[in-house]
Amino acid sequence: MSIRSLKPGNSNVRLAYLFTALESFGHGIWMGNVLSLYIVLLVENSQGILGLSGNELLGITAGVSGVAMTAIVFPAGWLVDNYSRDRILKIAALVGIFAVSTLALANGIIPILIALFFWGAFQGMSRPAFESILADSLPSGFRSGTYSRIHLVRQFAMAAGPFLNVLLFIWFGDKWDLTVLKSVMTIGIFISLISTFVLFFFKTDRSLGEESESLYLAAAELSAEHTEKQTLAARRIPILLVTSNVMIGMGAGMSIKFFPVFFRSLYGMKPVSVQIIMGLTAIFTGLFGLLAQYMSRKKGRGEMIFAVQFSATICLIIIGFYPAIYLLIPLFILRGSLMNAAQPLSRSILMDVVPKKHRGKWNSVETIAWGLFWNASAVIGGFLIGDNNFQRCFFITAGIYLIGTIPILMLIPLVKKETYTVL
Repeated sequence: MSIRSLKPGNSNVRLAYLFTALESFGHGIWMGNVLSLYIVLLVENSQGILGLSGNELLGITAGVSGVAMTAIVFPAGWLVDNYSRDRILKIAALVGIFAVSTLALANGIIPILIALFFWGAFQGMSRPAFESILADSLPSGFRSGTYSRIHLVRQFAMAAGPFLNVLLFIWFGDKWDLTVLKSVMTIGIFISLISTFVLFFFKTDRSLGEESESLYLAAAELSAEHTEKQTLAARRIPILLVTSNVMIGMGAGMSIKFFPVFFRSLYGMKPVSVQIIMGLTAIFTGLFGLLAQYMSRKKGRGEMIFAVQFSATICLIIIGFYPAIYLLIPLFILRGSLMNAAQPLSRSILMDVVPKKHRGKWNSVETIAWGLFWNASAVIGGFLIGDNNFQRCFFITAGIYLIGTIPILMLIPLVKKETYTVL
């Protein structure tokens, strides 16, 4: 392995940084707390839609994206593995352009549902192709550093969105108002539109060759003693990782989407305060991702994933007791930053193990974990919360998180430090 291979000189990697920054910046403006409160206020101003509360309908809008993602993600994964990956990205970009354009023009719940349906389809098509072409452009055994830096870019861009929102809400008005929220959302949607055009520039033929192949497959080719232990580890690691991610995704979707409503309804926070909290959370998430990757060199990737996820779960349990606001804010920031710090490590392990020819399929499964189950559980979360019963939802989420850490404990003996030597 040459030093040159470790430098971020591959154009696909550079484009990954750019796409991540623009997409996350746009998301940080419109996708999270602003869209959530826009939907809730739309329902409140209409005195209910279809007899549903704002929280219940908010959950359903997330479910619509999950349905679309489910319908497209596995066919997309198969296409990624059997056809040109950059071609799939181009098709996904067209779907994404239609989705955000529709959302920009939407002024009612039906157009919003249509836009979010196509946004889910865009995510289901783009994520397997994007993650596969990125993994193919990085050398195996050395991915976690790049993944952690991309994670940092993602979180800083996500933080930039809410921080820009602070200025926008000061300009348009620091109040939960449909016109104000729509004005803020439109700016973020425009940035998301720009990000989709970056997908047209990825090139499959700029990926690496054997340098980016599965470590286990490489070991099998280099050694005649490809032991039963190696084969078993290669099979178990992806299953354990994805099982854990499915459980964590289910728990996250059940509560995360409703935190802006929680801040507004129980603590009386104004838009600017919520944007600052979300921005700080994103910044610390990026920093904790780097710290977890650094600590994993000494402690191991599996050990660090368990440590940060378990700590985040404890934070959520304390939040469920509705602490004073001076405790709530740091606990919320810690919960989000610790839970998401595991993502780069999990991604690096999975891509180090899965052969290139199967990465589209496994990235589809990963997308389902954080797409379908996240969005589907948001529907359940909306009904659990009902008229602002957040405590019940938070405690159930924490229980699901704890179950989700069990596969990671089973993973620890199979995954050690990043190295060419595998068990």
